[in-house]
Amino acid sequence: MTGNQTHRKIVAILAADVVGYSRLAGSDEDRTLARLRTLRSDLIDPTISVHNGRVVKRTGDGALVEFSSVVDAVRCAIEVQNGMVERNAGLSPDRRIEFRMGIHLGDVVEESDGDLMGDSVNIAARLEGVAKPGAICLSEDAYRQVKARLDLVVSDLGEQSLKNIAEPIRAYSLEVRRPVQTKVATASAPPRLSIVVLPFANIGGNPEQEYFVDGVTESLTTDLSRISGSFVIGRNTAFTYKGKHVDLKQIGRELNVRYVLEGSVQHGGKRLRVNVQLIDAETGNHLWAERFDKPVADLFDMQDEIVSRLANTLNIQMIEAEAHRVEYEPNPDSMDLYFKGAAWINKGSSPENVAQAMDCFERALTLDPRNIEALVGKATVDTQRGAYFMADDRAERLAAATATLTKVLSLAPNHPMAHLLLGHVLICSNRAVEGIVQCEQALALDRNLAFAHGLIGGAKYFSGSADETEGHVNEALRLSPRDTKIALWLTWVGNAKAQLSNDSEAVVWLRRALDANRNFAAAHFFLAASLALIDQLDDARAAARAGLELDPTFTISRFRAGISSKNSNYLAGRERMYEGMRAAGVPE
Repeated sequence: MTGNQTHRKIVAILAADVVGYSRLAGSDEDRTLARLRTLRSDLIDPTISVHNGRVVKRTGDGALVEFSSVVDAVRCAIEVQNGMVERNAGLSPDRRIEFRMGIHLGDVVEESDGDLMGDSVNIAARLEGVAKPGAICLSEDAYRQVKARLDLVVSDLGEQSLKNIAEPIRAYSLEVRRPVQTKVATASAPPRLSIVVLPFANIGGNPEQEYFVDGVTESLTTDLSRISGSFVIGRNTAFTYKGKHVDLKQIGRELNVRYVLEGSVQHGGKRLRVNVQLIDAETGNHLWAERFDKPVADLFDMQDEIVSRLANTLNIQMIEAEAHRVEYEPNPDSMDLYFKGAAWINKGSSPENVAQAMDCFERALTLDPRNIEALVGKATVDTQRGAYFMADDRAERLAAATATLTKVLSLAPNHPMAHLLLGHVLICSNRAVEGIVQCEQALALDRNLAFAHGLIGGAKYFSGSADETEGHVNEALRLSPRDTKIALWLTWVGNAKAQLSNDSEAVVWLRRALDANRNFAAAHFFLAASLALIDQLDDARAAARAGLELDPTFTISRFRAGISSKNSNYLAGRERMYEGMRAAGVPE
């Protein structure tokens, strides 16, 4: 828009303010303002961004936010109010900051400066005034859009006469953190990927070790919250269970979470042992367990490594658990389908697996076209089909991934996986330097994103600096030694060794890749080439046959068409690969 132009549109409007702000500011203005600034930077603004909102304006203690979807507005409001429950835990009532919120769907006028005007804005603001502390008040128009999706207490407030609004507005109060009460009492379903990290036990009771034990718990709580779509109980609430013998199913009910992570730390001599286990809070079943047994070095470095490994592994384990939950669900929703697709991706990059994943992501997007995670999943499949030589239309697959990622980043600019995938596409398109920048941006948003380190290693191979690949991949392996992408990272090292004419070393790395995941078809063909180049032709032909069983459409011509760089070292290495594949019997 230019000049004084305006235009009308229908949007969901969320209005929020702090209950009793004047009282809080009068008691301690500096502390109150500091807490509000922290809440905005750590909770409110990131949550608005994740749910595709736009802050229209801020008042001293509140805000007006625009959403294109009522579902997004309500999800955002619920997440913020849940977050405030955690942040207020342990505080006396006179020090708690509590929000009240109003949401309305209606027609507005957008001014040239982005401000919104009209009765719909006023209705949202007046509904906010009707809301109880910690609750969300919806107009009937907004409630109609989401009532089938709510599993929380909703109270019909009846017709409300709102100041300066001509007609009464029927309103509904949505109260967060209370289970549904129907004629047959049923508890609200815990959010997906919801987890509490219980304070780790300090085995042996060494007081000098206590800070390390608590540090692991706190850092893990913070890092798990970076997992897209996760709901992690705050540190203050989790630490109320410290040192207590508690029933884990009871904790699940009290905190309304699906998963509980508990662990212990034991320091003996020069070694440190950390045991952890993930538990289904609904059934009490153990889903996964891990032990770290390491020589004691720098405790802070060790803490970072343990937390990174746990965060990466738990991401995979919880996605698998969510996919298993909905395996026999007759009417899966958009997020159910996303988790099923993500589980297929985690099985390995074979044409069959990515086809199954794409079907799930496309069905998810049919139900909710703005499902960010499903969009990222769709881009993942297109990237893999192009980058891993699964299709003849490589350029079109990478272009499709770019278009989807551009949309994702317009909706969620700080989505780490979207930045990483865009980096992957750029690296595969003769733009390795730009791709590395995107990977570094992903790491700035999520320090545990081991895939970014592995991808930078791949970029070094593509850009002709094959001697640097192994170091970056080893860093990825340090952070996530059981990652689902390990086969890819090891393959890049194998190809880097081949580029340096170290074919015997290439064979070792490529066999490690296939030990990690035999469904990665491209690795079979690369292994076939390296084996042929050291005259192990029988093994080379067997590797080629194994690859063709996974991907019967693979040809040397397709591989030749998939050049990712114009670097002379890279191109020379590929010529040797063509020669080796041909000798191994890969179809021309």
